[in-house]
Amino acid sequence: MAGTATQFRFLRSVFLGAGLAFGSMLGGAATCYAEIAKPPADFPSFGVPGQEREMDAVRRLFWLHYEHAGPLIPLWDEWMAKATLWPAMGAGTPTTDVAASTDALNAMRRRWREALSGRTLNAEGYVHTRQHDGPAHAEGWPFPFWMHAGGIGWHFAPIGVGGGYEGPAATAEGWNVLGGRSGAIGPHGWSVTLDEPAAVVASPGFAIEAARSPWLRINWWAAGLEGAECTVEWTTAESPEYSAERRISFAPAAGRRLENGHVDVAGGETRTMVALYRHAEWQGTITGLRIGFGNQGPAAVVFKSIHTAVDTRHNVNNLNFIRACHDYFMWTGDVAFLREQIERIRVAMRFVKREFQTHERKCIYTTWPGHEGRSGVRVVDGVKTIVPGEGVGSNYWDLLPFGGEDALATVYYYDALRDLAALEEAIVAHPEWHLAEDTKQASYDAADLRRHAEEVKAYGGERFWNATTGRFGTRDLDGGLHDYGFTFLNNEAVYHGFATDEQAKSIDDWMRGERTVAGDTSTGADIYHWRFGPRSTTLRNIDYYVWNWSAPESVPWGNQVQDGGAVLGWSYHDLMARLKTAGPDAAAARLAEIAKWFEEVEADGGYRAYYGKNPARGTMQGGNVAGGLGMDHEFFESVLVPQVMLYGFLGFQPTVDGFEVHPQLPKNWPELTVTRIYVHDQIVDVTGRADGTYEVEERSPK
Repeated sequence: MAGTATQFRFLRSVFLGAGLAFGSMLGGAATCYAEIAKPPADFPSFGVPGQEREMDAVRRLFWLHYEHAGPLIPLWDEWMAKATLWPAMGAGTPTTDVAASTDALNAMRRRWREALSGRTLNAEGYVHTRQHDGPAHAEGWPFPFWMHAGGIGWHFAPIGVGGGYEGPAATAEGWNVLGGRSGAIGPHGWSVTLDEPAAVVASPGFAIEAARSPWLRINWWAAGLEGAECTVEWTTAESPEYSAERRISFAPAAGRRLENGHVDVAGGETRTMVALYRHAEWQGTITGLRIGFGNQGPAAVVFKSIHTAVDTRHNVNNLNFIRACHDYFMWTGDVAFLREQIERIRVAMRFVKREFQTHERKCIYTTWPGHEGRSGVRVVDGVKTIVPGEGVGSNYWDLLPFGGEDALATVYYYDALRDLAALEEAIVAHPEWHLAEDTKQASYDAADLRRHAEEVKAYGGERFWNATTGRFGTRDLDGGLHDYGFTFLNNEAVYHGFATDEQAKSIDDWMRGERTVAGDTSTGADIYHWRFGPRSTTLRNIDYYVWNWSAPESVPWGNQVQDGGAVLGWSYHDLMARLKTAGPDAAAARLAEIAKWFEEVEADGGYRAYYGKNPARGTMQGGNVAGGLGMDHEFFESVLVPQVMLYGFLGFQPTVDGFEVHPQLPKNWPELTVTRIYVHDQIVDVTGRADGTYEVEERSPK
């Protein structure tokens, strides 16, 4: 069957068509990949006549990182979903009914379904970060710690994560229990018996600055507090007596059994977060805390910890959740999933709209304490000043003070608006799904979402554009523009279509060395000094960081991934941006360099062996060890790089009813075949040709 359609709608035959050219990280253990990857026979392959060696290297790179990949935390949702959902691996039956499947073929789909369905949204609609724990915000990144900020805290029992993320051990000395009795400190923490109604505990005296401690975190268990209204009050240097004028209410810990006066501590504790900064009287020097339980009768609590917290929430979590849900649905066609999640998706977007004033500001306008986009390390006239509490990270780049008028988050917002619009359009177009009447949350109008997305693009295209350097930077709430040659920001702006064609060309000319930005530390060919991709930044940065990364000048240029270093995964956006702007020949040349580098890495025994043999090649980061290059351990997004074959050169995109193919092949590639693409309820091989036509062959289930 031949034709000119650009969308494939699952015909049970070979289909021919013509496409149109489309204009520090997580701590923890991950494999360091010491051996050459050996993909199994049923792993997707990339076929280009005459380019067999290069394509095999790209396939091995894919398998090397796919083998250990899958859903992680919301920070990686948008990247990992698009990289791992499509390979048809294992025996089984293709189906859109993922929840009912049990076979190996649908294992990755089930993992993603469970992960996205399990994303935690708090009562306000914020999607929890779900990173490992630490002495910071329970719903955010595990650092900076309250100790870094000069806050106050008592850890009566260990957090339990190790790796430098524990708080200092504490006793109950100095705490005063009114209406109850202080008990022993056991393996779970400090036990307190509440004998009289409205019992309270009051902290020892201290002195901290309110601005550095915007939250109070209580990790605890409780019994007998059902229906109670708990409170926290505080004293200040100016107001040394407790008062209802300085009081915030919060919910008690989840109810537990009370047995012989002791709380049943089986299972995890409640992690209560109290937003102190929202109270007008949380200011100045804080000198004491008092927790009231509001108990009506006998009760008991166990405190694992009580401490102030830096606001380490990420402003991109909701956006990543929305985009991953979109990608999951487009790849799987799992209508039951969409029925289950569409209300949560809408709640997540409404939180973004409300919290970041997006309709009024036309950007992600972050006012969270410490996230105003200002640096916590400032050098003025050669004098360095550290500003505790300032410059907290809001995304993957956890040392950089993105926030305020956040350019990177705004690019993601633009993308999320269009993804949600696609979902809302699908629901309207398919009344047989019965989603419109089954949901309680009001739907969004897709046209309104798309109009707003264009408003965001128009505003951001001016507000974040540095006309002097010809690239994007980000702004703080004072209006200051910060531009260190953020290649990741600029590549993603092009990749997501946030940049105009003119801006995209300016960015591409800079990245490829066609023009030089005056004052940059790295220019021309040196931007790709690390071979596999561009430096993360091209201008030496010693004064734009979170405050507790206080000596950036002590790390040589290029020995920190966020200052002249590089991250392998972001070569995907670099390749895709180059394909869009400079064309397929330029993108293919860059991919060939990556494949050549990877073959040399394999020949030396893997990443660690390759870079360990010659320090001049670079220093690797990973596993809580700082360095300049990120590709293994916590750099899971390395799996993105080979996706340029599918989404880029083949131009494959899953849709509500099938998929689209828009081949873009370099001159010396007569065709490209990508095999074992699992989309909706079919496994297909797709061949794109240099003339823009393509062929689809359906594979029978194994």
